[in-house]
Amino acid sequence: MSLVSINPATGRRLHIHGPHTSVQIAAALQLAHAAFLGWRETAPAFRARHLRNIARALRAQGAGLASVITAEVGKPITQARAEIEKCAMVCDYYARHGAGYLADEHPAGAPKNARIVYEPLGPVLAIMPWNFPFWQFFRAAAPALMAGNTLVLKHASNVSGCALAIARIFADAKLPAGLCQALLIRAHEVPALIADPRIRAVTLTGSTEAGRQVAALAGSALKPCVFELGGSDPYLILGDADLALAAEVCAASRLVNSGQSCVSAKRFIVVAAVRREFEKRLVARMAARRMGDPLNPATAVGPLARHDLRDELHRQVRQSVRRGARVLLGGRPAKGAGWFYPPTVLTNVKPGMPAYDEELFGPVAAIIPVRDEAEAVIVANDTVYGLGAAIFSRDRPRAREIAHQLEAGMVFINDFVRSDPTLPFGGTKQSGYGRELGLPGIRAFVNSKTLWIA
Repeated sequence: MSLVSINPATGRRLHIHGPHTSVQIAAALQLAHAAFLGWRETAPAFRARHLRNIARALRAQGAGLASVITAEVGKPITQARAEIEKCAMVCDYYARHGAGYLADEHPAGAPKNARIVYEPLGPVLAIMPWNFPFWQFFRAAAPALMAGNTLVLKHASNVSGCALAIARIFADAKLPAGLCQALLIRAHEVPALIADPRIRAVTLTGSTEAGRQVAALAGSALKPCVFELGGSDPYLILGDADLALAAEVCAASRLVNSGQSCVSAKRFIVVAAVRREFEKRLVARMAARRMGDPLNPATAVGPLARHDLRDELHRQVRQSVRRGARVLLGGRPAKGAGWFYPPTVLTNVKPGMPAYDEELFGPVAAIIPVRDEAEAVIVANDTVYGLGAAIFSRDRPRAREIAHQLEAGMVFINDFVRSDPTLPFGGTKQSGYGRELGLPGIRAFVNSKTLWIA
């Protein structure tokens, strides 16, 4: 069955891609393994030079690559360009710091003739989603390559053009053949890849359900994994918050990639004393974002990536309203071509509503009123997810105390949650396990070997 790319801004078909055959898949796995045997023997400085070549290729082709993202995903073009630059940045980061992260270590108190050495595992299967089609791959690929591994990319079927463009970048950067290969395959072919002995580890960014399935397969094969899964990030608006700042930051976070981000703000937990004022300000900031043609640099909100995603989002909104939520802004799919859903704000959101219990993957903000800080923390943790969280308060020491009470992999104070190459990125509970980026990102797929020299 072919893989089809459709422009979500128009609903028109872009490309039909023929899937790789079983013979091509077998050849790719063999090449990944053969390439690993040579790549693992190279010095960190050699790998760093190749990472810098990738960064240069990304920047040189940035405009064209961003257009591919916008065409297949509907991401506003300015955000697509920023995504490509961020991929170049993470390559530069590990080129600069990777050797230090991989250097032999002598732990405090260990015998003087003992060391820990960090060695690559082998080919890593990267199962990636469509919403950040370049960044989510490169944030895993840059540290994995720097550590001496190779990669096999299985991308979401609706961004096959992005997958092929990523593979071309590696060729254009003149990296050795087999370091990164993109396989155009369907989900039912993934179990055989995970089971193949040439695949030594798995990294997945995607839904919690996809994570469960891949975790079971990888666990059966005894292969290490890193999972970045769903999220329903709480943003706590406390009574002493700077409401102008909070409303601006919350709107910006909620509408990143038209609301299609695991780590964007989802639930706005607002104490009673400032609820009405925050609602008014958030509605104004959400309404100010321009929705339209994602190729227009002035556009802040593009379409959702697929029609079924828009249908599901609207179901969640409708059911929440039926159960007592109130619409302050938006609330209906846009008319006309494309899969647009306007910025939407719901309030009076409570348990039992999809807007409270489920992840909203689109430009819909759910305001949950609470009495005080203590209830805000309880509500923030009342979710199966634990990716990111944010707190808005002028009392920074108090906000830090509250941050330690939140069940999340990342907590930001007076700012929105986002990834940075220097810092570990990941979640807890059903938002996954393991960490990408920073020091943990490069240590995720290495063998921490004890070396004792008598």
